[in-house]
Amino acid sequence: MVLIGRKNKNRVRLRGDDVAVSAVSYTVSAAFALLCFAPFLLVIIYSFTPYDLYLKNHFDFFPSRLTLDAYRMVAKYKYIWSGYRNTLYVALFGTALSMLLMVVTAYPLTRKDLRGNKVIMTLWIITMFFSGGMIPDYFLIRSLGLLNNLWSMILPGLLGCYNLILTRNYMESLPRSLEEAALIDGANDLQVLVRVVLPLCLPILATLGLFTIVGYWNSYFNAIIYLTKRTNWPLQLVLRELVFESGVNELRQGMAAEERATTPFLLKMASIVVATLPIMLVYPFLQKYFMTGLVLGGVKE
Repeated sequence: MVLIGRKNKNRVRLRGDDVAVSAVSYTVSAAFALLCFAPFLLVIIYSFTPYDLYLKNHFDFFPSRLTLDAYRMVAKYKYIWSGYRNTLYVALFGTALSMLLMVVTAYPLTRKDLRGNKVIMTLWIITMFFSGGMIPDYFLIRSLGLLNNLWSMILPGLLGCYNLILTRNYMESLPRSLEEAALIDGANDLQVLVRVVLPLCLPILATLGLFTIVGYWNSYFNAIIYLTKRTNWPLQLVLRELVFESGVNELRQGMAAEERATTPFLLKMASIVVATLPIMLVYPFLQKYFMTGLVLGGVKE
């Protein structure tokens, strides 16, 4: 009885206005989430809808039959698979190198005894507001011999100032006493970084790593400029071609009449699902790090 009484005393009682505010907040959040998810849900439904049912009702959320015809046609398009290969190469290598450079750059900048610390950060911040522009970037990539090379998709965005500032602020928020204790125990700076700092930086690294890999996965503008061979195109550029009809028309050529009985619009929907679904599956595994990483990394004491 005593335990029950203590538990009831510690329980927080919500007033009527608090309950009303919470109810309104949850309702608005749920409605906004539904509005954001509804278009993608409609894309998925369209991709499985038979052509005859699509002609009867363009907005049928519950079709009586489902088909994989659109996905079969997309699977036969060879540039989808080369695009997957190129995008995976760019996203994985680009993210790994970006995280490595960000850590080895941010950690020294947290040291107060580093000479020219403020000057280095000022130079980094200037890059957020000024850049050479598209034409000088193109001449630079061409002079490096990276035209029609996948590294032209990786190197230009390898390390951004915004991510560097977040990582640096997060590292500065860590207790300095942990590093000092490791140094007293005989660890060098590299061992302190690998064994003490990096395990504590997992939230910010997971958050920025996800943002980086999504950025590489969705990138296509650099591919338009630097890549002319279709075998080097990333997945998003292949998807862009399909959405603009030319790829769909090529996809439908040479097929039997019964295989072409799928509207280009449904082929576009299937292509969008194929290109988007893999990266969306990454979010649930890293979602728990989002708020921790961004809040602590964005606050400067």
